[in-house]
Amino acid sequence: MAGDSTHAPGGTAAAPRAVLLDALGTLVRLEPPAPRLRRALRERLGLEVGEATCKRAVAAEIAYYRAHLDRGRDAASLAALRRDAAAVMGAQLPEAARDAGLDALTDVLLAALEFTPYPDVVPALRALRSGGARLVVVSNWDVSLHEVLARTGLAGLVDGAVASAELGVAKPEPAIFARALELAGGAEPAASLHVGDSPEADVAGALAAGITPILIARDGPPPPALPAGVRVIASLASVV
Repeated sequence: MAGDSTHAPGGTAAAPRAVLLDALGTLVRLEPPAPRLRRALRERLGLEVGEATCKRAVAAEIAYYRAHLDRGRDAASLAALRRDAAAVMGAQLPEAARDAGLDALTDVLLAALEFTPYPDVVPALRALRSGGARLVVVSNWDVSLHEVLARTGLAGLVDGAVASAELGVAKPEPAIFARALELAGGAEPAASLHVGDSPEADVAGALAAGITPILIARDGPPPPALPAGVRVIASLASVV
């Protein structure tokens, strides 16, 4: 298909029983948060903050979140994680923002984060389901993964989702893929695919779990050192 490549003869001859899917970078993208942060600071706190400062604040928050996301295993721990991340963000903002208090900063942080599905995702998910595949999202994310899938309209198009924080195991560990296969009705690894954008978490993790990986490279060519036989696609439509 157009947009596909492979490091060896690849593809599957029969429709898989299950297609596992990464979330960020595969199903959804994070809209640029710095402009949204500027707007939230203006509209909610009456503060004008420069673009460069907002970019630094967002970068600090994202780095903190990525290092601690598995703390967000339930509603209470997620709320605490968000407050801590907001404090890290606030440390990069003017004192007037910090003076507004941590609750206000947390609201501003959440207003700055918006996830949207890639244009190819909804048609691809519908086509895969109509072909009989069971679809499960498996992602290194806090428990709010389920909220994001619901808010973006994707929850009703998949058969389940597992976040690393709620399971206590992250990709590339095989256990998180095993849980996803359970949610897919007990699909066999050999009869399943996993689509994701990370060679380490998605490709290596799927291979370790006995699942056929597909790397989605939305933003350019794939890394050159992929294992032989790994299929590379530019759009989720190519899985159908």
